[in-house]
Amino acid sequence: MHTLLQKNYRKTLKTLKDIFPLKTVLSILAGTAILAFGMVNIHKRVHITEGGVLGMILLLNYWFAIPAALLSPLLDALCYLFGFRYLGREFLIRSIAATLCLAGFLKLWESLPFLLPDLTSRPLLAAVAGACFVGIGVGLVVRQKASSGGDDALAMVIAKLTHCKIARAYLATDITVLILSLTYIPLGRIVYSFVTVTISSLLIDFIQDFSIEAWKKKLSCLAAGKQPLPGPEDSE
Repeated sequence: MHTLLQKNYRKTLKTLKDIFPLKTVLSILAGTAILAFGMVNIHKRVHITEGGVLGMILLLNYWFAIPAALLSPLLDALCYLFGFRYLGREFLIRSIAATLCLAGFLKLWESLPFLLPDLTSRPLLAAVAGACFVGIGVGLVVRQKASSGGDDALAMVIAKLTHCKIARAYLATDITVLILSLTYIPLGRIVYSFVTVTISSLLIDFIQDFSIEAWKKKLSCLAAGKQPLPGPEDSE
């Protein structure tokens, strides 16, 4: 019995090491820390409306009075189920870890005073800055084939099924929710959210496909006056 437990322990440990190499762990930690920082110090403070799952929670809560505490885990769970079906077990395990890391960093940043200037009076700057934190943070997580929330899982599934870039998948879900949100939120407020989701979607796509080697080759080709060959990031 003891030998069997030892074998199972070693097998589980090896599986976790395969799923969480150091590069993946560091990328998920950095990504969730950056994402949480932007959410607390910009989005939450300036009240920038979200697309995706969070926007859908707010929409359903407004029109049908369904408690957000019920909608949030329900919609996230549905997105993760889709992710598990189409992206596999390793995706689900990494995503659970990323979600827990995000919750931990949110608690950390919320326990500290605001670390950025108040951008409430400058909503366009807040929208752009918030998009940078979201795009870089989520991009680092998605790069490791993981999700920090239901939005990421849904976008990754859509991108896989339709063979489109993940930026288009994010934009499709975010813009759909933001358009529906016009039924109860003034256009003047929604427009800044359009700015945020557009920039963050493009950044996520860039971070996910970024390769130092590929960019070195492009720069070398440009320096030599040659047309660089298209890389994975240039394809659909």
